[in-house]
Amino acid sequence: MSATDPGNGASARLAERLLGMRANREVIPEDPNHSVRWHEHDYPSPLARWNYHPEYEIHLIRKGAGKFIVGDHIGTFEAGHVSLIGSGLPHDWVSDLEPGEVLERRDAVIQFDGKWIRQAASVIPEIAEIEPLLEQSARGIEFLGRSAQTAAAAIEAMGASAGLERLHHLLELFAILARAPQGERRYLAEEWFRPQLDGQAAAVVDIVLEYVFSNHAGTVKMSEAAALVGMSEPTFSKYFKRSTGQNFSDLVRKLRLAHARRLLERSDMAISTICYEVGFSNLSNFNRQFLNETGATPREYRARTAAT
Repeated sequence: MSATDPGNGASARLAERLLGMRANREVIPEDPNHSVRWHEHDYPSPLARWNYHPEYEIHLIRKGAGKFIVGDHIGTFEAGHVSLIGSGLPHDWVSDLEPGEVLERRDAVIQFDGKWIRQAASVIPEIAEIEPLLEQSARGIEFLGRSAQTAAAAIEAMGASAGLERLHHLLELFAILARAPQGERRYLAEEWFRPQLDGQAAAVVDIVLEYVFSNHAGTVKMSEAAALVGMSEPTFSKYFKRSTGQNFSDLVRKLRLAHARRLLERSDMAISTICYEVGFSNLSNFNRQFLNETGATPREYRARTAAT
């Protein structure tokens, strides 16, 4: 997708793509042989997109690194990222790829209906232990440290098993997540976040996210984003805020700061270099925005993460 050529030809092609896209309300097929659905997929894949569904989702990223968005939260991920996504909460993981690169079996995913949990708890009271966790997952939860490592192992064990053995690993996974200490949980979306995503809104947001994720370190303009989906800037601004819970400019700022955090954690690049690398044109503004977002200056953040 071109970020610098939203001319008539490109706009027409993108408008055609938008109209032809399936609604990004993912339909989760039932599996009559299993209590929950376990599957894996590559990246890129039609399944790897900005989507939402009423089922809960436990998600493991096996390889690669990139950015993810859950509700109004934007962060970075690398291999071993484990998260629990609540019912109806939109989400997407976008890997950093070279042209033509494909990450085979990047994702391992477990999806289940909340009604199944409640029904199971009515006859197996011990299962009720996970209900508070499911309530908290309305914001999305990223698991860290030992909890993420043991959860990832249980997810993989589920995929390699069947029958009672698979059910055993599922219950083991539920126990790991439900008992994860607060220090190994990161809550993602704001508590007030309430998405308004119909099929058209999800398709519009998907196109805009692709544009922003591809160009966040360079020039990102609302006028170009609006042109990509065939809207005027005022209409697009209102539509995007209603659909995602945040302003377009906030999305770009959060994405740039998320990228900056990852560079501070995983590289020795100078802070001034990181500032320009992630798309800021002014070091003092970068320092101020970073402090507002994280509660620490870039220098303090690097020192703090290096000590952990």
